[in-house]
Amino acid sequence: MRLVGLTGGIASGKSTFAEALRALGAPVIDADRLARDAVRAGSPALAAIVQEFGPGVVGPDEELDRKGMAARVFSDPSARARLEAIVHPAVRTAVAAETARLAAEGQDLAFYDVPLLYERGLDREVDCVVVVHAPPGVQVSRLRARDGLGPAEAAARLEAQLPIDEKARRADVVVSNEGDIASLRARAGPLLRALRSGLSRRLPNAPAARY
Repeated sequence: MRLVGLTGGIASGKSTFAEALRALGAPVIDADRLARDAVRAGSPALAAIVQEFGPGVVGPDEELDRKGMAARVFSDPSARARLEAIVHPAVRTAVAAETARLAAEGQDLAFYDVPLLYERGLDREVDCVVVVHAPPGVQVSRLRARDGLGPAEAAARLEAQLPIDEKARRADVVVSNEGDIASLRARAGPLLRALRSGLSRRLPNAPAARY
């Protein structure tokens, strides 16, 4: 089974495109969901987080206070690295189990939906990479409208990730999302057919395939 990395930038439309792929029957492994599951109440990963950061990271429901934890590590690279050292191995184990399950079902390919795929070096662990791309100005506009952020806050969110244009430069396939949601969703079918027909890693110095 081929594992296709799916990534983008904040407010680039990656999640919408992942939903379109699922609607066509393509399996999508959601890294964020697996990360949430890995730190559920009673999990070894949550116990390790509490030991590292203290009991204040857990809410009254005994679940991880995800918003509080995110705020704590957002501007503290050391704290973020300590958190990732706990969560990432647990997620990798879950991804391996899900990949094995899908392969056993006879699936020919699956998408691995990872917001920070390049930032975490996970592009080396997939067969090819699809980037959903929106220009940075469009990202900012969408992010402000979606989350009610000011210009500086929205810019800070973008700056915390690898620039979307750099992700597109590295990608094997670039899916454009400068238009409306219907246009983006319409690109899922042609991409899926191309991947099943052999579209894969681009050759060195060759341009990315574009949809």
